Amino acid sequence: MGLNIDEQKAVDRFRQTVAEPSMSQLVILDFWAEWCGPCKALTPVLEKVAADYAEKGVILAKINVDEEQFIASQFQVRSIPTVYAIFQGQPVADLTSARTESQLKTMLDQLLAKLPVQPAGTEPEADLAPLLAMGEEALAGGDAERAASIFMQIAEMAPDNAEALSGMIRSLVSAERLDEAEQVLGGLPQELAGDAQIERARAALQLARDKPDDSELAALRAAAAANPADMEAQLAFANAAFAAGERDAAADTLLAMIQADKEWNEGAARAKLLQIFEAVGLEDPWVSAIRRRLSTILFG
Repeated sequence: MGLNIDEQKAVDRFRQTVAEPSMSQLVILDFWAEWCGPCKALTPVLEKVAADYAEKGVILAKINVDEEQFIASQFQVRSIPTVYAIFQGQPVADLTSARTESQLKTMLDQLLAKLPVQPAGTEPEADLAPLLAMGEEALAGGDAERAASIFMQIAEMAPDNAEALSGMIRSLVSAERLDEAEQVLGGLPQELAGDAQIERARAALQLARDKPDDSELAALRAAAAANPADMEAQLAFANAAFAAGERDAAADTLLAMIQADKEWNEGAARAKLLQIFEAVGLEDPWVSAIRRRLSTILFG
């Protein structure tokens, strides 16, 4: 970072006293100095309001500008007292103009209504995003067992997290532990049943149930190749191909069916393709590419 030793120590102190607490709480950050008369007049107001709002997750941190000149310079403090509200490491409001208890409480009430500040005595929620990403990375890399283990651990931490539950089900499906995946899906609370992530997992499980053995897949492939106009044969092969991991073959077959007759069997080919999109994940680059091909067919 190009900092000298004293500057690095100042940053570490700031991290411990302000940045880290602000990840879950709202920090009133007061820049002051011993020689500053208005600072001394404001201090009792800040201390009282911070005490009154402590249960709401508000704390007070003070920075002596003479002792922490580097930190003051980073905030571009030009006069004191200067007071900021800090949340998740970032200034979210300038409270300097609030010099009375009433003014300060009004501004804090407005901030607390908009920010997910953790009340005192509650544990901040774990940041699950890196763990979820780790599980998805393991699953995409073909390590379904490790992915299932990661998602199970996340689900223990956050039992109602739809992404974790979806990842667990999809990992179990990928590991061919279909009965376990079915049990997890069947045990979900009703409020999660319609979640998009859960629908994605349900689609993956349903498609996996259609997985054929090698000889069956070969027979379906041959039947589809021999009868290009036989929509039933094409759909049967597309189902089997995707379940067997041949998603390109499945998509090509379904797109050809849509191009030939998009209304066949009440749009069955398009419905199957959309189910595949859900199973793979709408954010997946492969899905984006196939959706572009589908749009070209439908809208020219």
